[in-house]
Amino acid sequence: MASKPSIPKGTRDFSPAEVAKRQYIIQIIKSNFEKFGFQPIETPSFENSETLMGKYGEEGDRLIFKILNSGDYLAKANAEYLDAKDSTRLTSSISEKALRYDLTVPFARYVVQHQNEIEFPFKRYQIQPVWRADRPQKGRFREFFQCDADVVGSKSLWQEVELIQLYDSVFTALGLQGATIKINNRKILSGIAEVIGASDKLIDFTVALDKLDKIGEDGVKKEMIEKGISEEAIIKVQPLFNFTGTISEKIEKLSVLLSASEEGMKGVEELRFICDNVLNLGLSTANLDLDVTLARGLNYYTGAIFEVAAPKTVAMGSIGGGGRYDDLTGIFGLKNISGVGISFGLDRIYLVIEELGLFPEAVTSTSKALFINYGEKEAFYSMKAIKELRESGIKVELYPDNAKVAKQFQHADKRFIPYAVIVGDEEMNNNQYSLKNLISGEQKKVSLNELKEILK
Repeated sequence: MASKPSIPKGTRDFSPAEVAKRQYIIQIIKSNFEKFGFQPIETPSFENSETLMGKYGEEGDRLIFKILNSGDYLAKANAEYLDAKDSTRLTSSISEKALRYDLTVPFARYVVQHQNEIEFPFKRYQIQPVWRADRPQKGRFREFFQCDADVVGSKSLWQEVELIQLYDSVFTALGLQGATIKINNRKILSGIAEVIGASDKLIDFTVALDKLDKIGEDGVKKEMIEKGISEEAIIKVQPLFNFTGTISEKIEKLSVLLSASEEGMKGVEELRFICDNVLNLGLSTANLDLDVTLARGLNYYTGAIFEVAAPKTVAMGSIGGGGRYDDLTGIFGLKNISGVGISFGLDRIYLVIEELGLFPEAVTSTSKALFINYGEKEAFYSMKAIKELRESGIKVELYPDNAKVAKQFQHADKRFIPYAVIVGDEEMNNNQYSLKNLISGEQKKVSLNELKEILK
């Protein structure tokens, strides 16, 4: 007996309705990327292992899917590592390629490899799948899409202003009102650590601070002390535990707190420029918030940090994020190319829109009408009309088999097709069509032009 077919853990099949909804989101993101001047690129689904390995830290390296060499992959295997069953060291001799882990490192490789063809500043977008050998769980998959937009070759803070507007534009087009775009700056966090005399504990400090909304003020202070941050230092950052007010008020509080840190004050001025311009230009439906606890990608980002939270009515993690990096291409030998980028979390955005019932009905709509098949000559008469209707952009189809009429109507019901078109001798003799509304049951004879108007 054949085994029951299945798919690998952490992957998914998508039904026609799900694909239609995903394409709806992707199309809106894509059209906005292009509206803001971003150009599409695509990179291979797999890269040379050396391109990816060592770029994401030890944990990231473990999550990269390696591809075995073609043919007899053990022929060139290192015998010593093979005998010792040292899989970590053996891998490099049996696998030279790997599935991409994200779109950022392949983009950095692309920029370096094509630097003489690229016109800087270079605004690129990429919407492609990535793979991670992660433990599958709710909302976390081994294969998923990333939707990234980056600008490289410019240090101008107007790029950050535009990226916030881009987030707002996409979420407005999706009908997703009330998303919060949180912003912080890596220099602010470095400045705080410097002011409290804990620069060597920057990562520990920010990781603890990032948990403020989860474990509360006392929990954060306890974790900081456990990590070796002094009580004196914690007293100095007391204002951060109740950091409220408007963005302007928060920036003024940071100016006072960081007045002794040159790095911190640079961050304050960058935030002031970005936030003032965004607020003066205005956002359509998103909210902008300065969040000093935001600490994503600390080893990576050098300036602004972004994270987008779904509307408060939906319990969901971040639906987007990004930031400024000053040396993206340095890992491949091209120094001092500054960049800034954002990404959209397609899967989470899908879940939010689904939960809020924001998908338009037309997104998942099937054919507008099913032509019932009564025989060869009726089918040919129907196909002539179908050809013309399709040329007018109307989705229609013919039931392919001359099956029982009841079965054909049942097929239309199951497909949620709203109309049936019936063609018999009488209709063909009078150059007409009988159109039946499958929701109301109403039926009437119409000409081809009338059929066109109704189905539009």
